[in-house]
Amino acid sequence: MLELRPTAAEPVGPVSGPLTALDAVQAVEAELEHVLDEGLRRARDVDPVFARDVAGRVTAFVRRGGKRLRTAFAWCGWRAAGGSGDATAVLRTGAALELVQACALIHDDVMDGSSLRRGAPAVHVDLARMHRAARMNGSPEAFATSAAVLAGDLALAWADDLLTETALGSPHGLRLHHEWRAMRGEMVAGQYRDIHAQASGSSCVDEALSIATLKSALYTVERPLALGASLAGAQAHALDALRSAGRCAGLAFQLRDDLLGAFGDSALTGKPAGDDLRTRKLTYLLAVGLGLADASGDERAAEALAPGTVSRSDESVERMRAALERTGARAAVERRISELATTSLGHFARTGAESAVRRDFTVLVARASGVALERAGEAA
Repeated sequence: MLELRPTAAEPVGPVSGPLTALDAVQAVEAELEHVLDEGLRRARDVDPVFARDVAGRVTAFVRRGGKRLRTAFAWCGWRAAGGSGDATAVLRTGAALELVQACALIHDDVMDGSSLRRGAPAVHVDLARMHRAARMNGSPEAFATSAAVLAGDLALAWADDLLTETALGSPHGLRLHHEWRAMRGEMVAGQYRDIHAQASGSSCVDEALSIATLKSALYTVERPLALGASLAGAQAHALDALRSAGRCAGLAFQLRDDLLGAFGDSALTGKPAGDDLRTRKLTYLLAVGLGLADASGDERAAEALAPGTVSRSDESVERMRAALERTGARAAVERRISELATTSLGHFARTGAESAVRRDFTVLVARASGVALERAGEAA
């Protein structure tokens, strides 16, 4: 029986039988409510204006949801490593992951100039609107950029506080903190490589994969799996298998995100369609498209996708989409996603996790990658 710690926001009693990863996602919402309420209370004690304008927006952003994939993968890592009994630590770790994700998204939207996130105005856009409505002095955009950076910093501070408290209360706290510390450094490195690639006009496939790995694959799947496993005192062989599984699933997730960024519907994704193409962000999809265009001698496609051809017009975005289709880049990325997702399941099976946990992981990888994996999961 798994015992979930009651919270001030929503009391959670003991739950009979093993929870699935999706059950854990529901349970972590109560944990997040408790953490956010406490963070707001502390912010009000510091300063009411800061609490209203910054802390309030952070809590609203986190409460708007998201896939909560990192929480679910942390749960899978914990269960795969033999975790059972009191689930408090893994749920609190999941809540910390959702807060660090909020930090990453708020900052990412500022750096990319994205206007929409989770179906609502991005935090910096909302802050600029507040500035205009209040008829404050100075540039609304400069104010909003600075305030949004602080909002992201606050989300990270709350995440660090929660993870530190969890580590201090766990017999495996040092291992937990080691994974967390490594994840934070990788996130920053990946974000820097992303903006560096844009500034340098890179079109290298290997560089695109390095960015995807550092910026997304590690902190979306591999590190959450390892964080959960560390709380269960995972043995070396299980942790190695989880890292390999997470690396593959995380890359599949990012490559799917690249496709959605280029071809997705903003009404479904909750973020602007075509933004990566408008800014010519280096993605694996774009790098593959350029390589295929050059190899086939497709000059129109190479010109549409070439470095330095940044244009925000809808016409230029459509030309890029057509080039990615015509060169076969979109199909090639789809194949790569399927390969990575299937390989991930094979690595996860090496953990020796029970069949229910393997099924959970299969569902999550399918959700993250957009690949139908039911049969592969049964085989694993």
